[in-house]
Order: sequence, then structure tokens, then C-alpha cells
Amino acid sequence: MTTTFFLGQSRTKEIGLITDNDLYTSSKNDKYYTNGLKIFYRFLAKNDNEKVNKKIVEFRIGQYIYNPQFINKGAIAVIDRPFAGYLFGAVEKSFFLQNESVFKVGVELGFLGSNSFAEETQKRLHKFLRYKSVYGWETQVTEAVAIQSHFLYSNKLLPALNNDKMDFHFQSEANLGTIFTDVSVGFITRIGFKKLVPVYDSNLYGASVTRELWKSESEFYFYIAPSIKYQVYDATIEGSLFNSNSLVTFDLIPVRFNGEAGFKYRKSNLNLSYAFVYRSKELHNNINTGYFYGSILVSYLLK
Repeated sequence: MTTTFFLGQSRTKEIGLITDNDLYTSSKNDKYYTNGLKIFYRFLAKNDNEKVNKKIVEFRIGQYIYNPQFINKGAIAVIDRPFAGYLFGAVEKSFFLQNESVFKVGVELGFLGSNSFAEETQKRLHKFLRYKSVYGWETQVTEAVAIQSHFLYSNKLLPALNNDKMDFHFQSEANLGTIFTDVSVGFITRIGFKKLVPVYDSNLYGASVTRELWKSESEFYFYIAPSIKYQVYDATIEGSLFNSNSLVTFDLIPVRFNGEAGFKYRKSNLNLSYAFVYRSKELHNNINTGYFYGSILVSYLLK
């Protein structure tokens, strides 16, 4: 009877959203990656591999909006990053191994340019918030079709130093496609305010869904994730691979430092997180600088 109860109360699906905005860190900070929105749906997939604790499939739609530092009418002549919008849909499969390693592979299709509706989204949002008007979208990066692949691998490190309240993980990530091509390597450290749950049950990489509710412990921890990225190609900065029609483009700075730190929380069916994200300077321009933004996740687990 107990087993039946737990199975009946399982949480095998998750729906949520991630919203990114530089205003989540400062009311005066509004530049470069200025807004992002992703809506996702995850569910447990069939798993017959004894070495794999969980397989999770995720569907996601999203939009990214990029701006120069100055968006007032008189600053069009000093654009230090192209206006660009990216609209996409993605599917990803995640493998959470018993040794707490993680492997993710995904594909993404979408549009860069006016078909992303980034201009309309930003102008309506600014109008709704009674924020300053935006000028310069007529110079945005021109249309391109997005065909992307994404890979992530994470592995637990330093077993002698890991304990109930702290652990260390290596992470590598790669994107290959017509919009972004890059590779990054870095580390993630979790510092728990309570006992950490295994990665295959944690919201660190989106593994909260479970068929065994008795394993669905609450969690609350701080994490920090520094990394080095090598950017081979970025259509939002360099323009499309398929044409040279974009009015404003720049050459990349290929090697960048990325930093992320934040809090993740889960209680019962609810997942919450906040992250402060820093990106070092991405392109060759005397005005352009590094930048930062905030990222908020809210999701709910379903039976």
C-alpha cells in the first residue's frame, strides 16, 4: 500500500519559466543582453539503463534580445553592440548518472532578425513599464535561420572534499550552429544551507522530477560557477553566415570569462532560483565593456 501511495503521488512533470533581465541587478544597468525569456516543460523518460538514475526530456521556447549600451535617439551613431533578436524552440534530453555525472544533448530551431519580434517585444515592454523609448532597431542584424545543437557534461570532483553541505563539479558546454558556436569549461560549487541532495535529484541541472516521492527532499543552497568560454562565432554580433547585409557588426573577442552565482530553492512542488550573471567584454569596440544581468527561475512540479 505504501508503494502504491508514493507512486500515485509522484512528480514526473515540470513546467516553468526563466526570465533574464539586466534590471534584476540594477535600475541603471540596461545594455547588451537586455532581456531573455524561456518557457519549458520537462518529463521523465523511460530508463532501462542501470548506470543512469534518470532520463529527462525537455521542450523549450524562448526569445533573447540584445541592445547597445545607449538606446536614445541621439546615440544611433555610437552603437557599441548590434541590435539583435533571437526566437527559438528547442528539445533536449538529459542523462543523470548514478555517479552524479550529467550529460545533456539538444537541438534548437529558430530565427534571428526581424522574424524574432524582438523589436516589438522590447518597445511594448518599455511602454508598459513607462521606461525610456528605444531607438536604433532599424540597424538590427538581418534575418538568419537558426539550426543549433547543444551539449553539456558535468562530473563530480574532489570526492575527499565533498560533504553533506558542499560539493564540487566540473562542467563543459558546447554550442554548434548558425547562430552561436562556442565551447566553455568551468566549475560549479554548491554550498548548502541544509543537506545537499544528489545531483540526479537536484534542481541544479533540472532533475527535480521523480517517480519516488520519498526521494523528493527540499533543498536550499548557494552556488558559484566561474568558466572560460571560447566563442568561435556569434551571429548577434557578427551578422549572418549567409549574407553581409547587416548594417552594424563587430569582430569578436574570442576568449571570455563568465561568472555566475546565486541561490536555488525547492520545497514540495515549487522550484525557485535567482542568479547574478557576469559576462566579460565580447567584441572589439572602445566603448563596449563587460556586463551583468539577473536570472530568475520559477517552476512547478506536476503529477
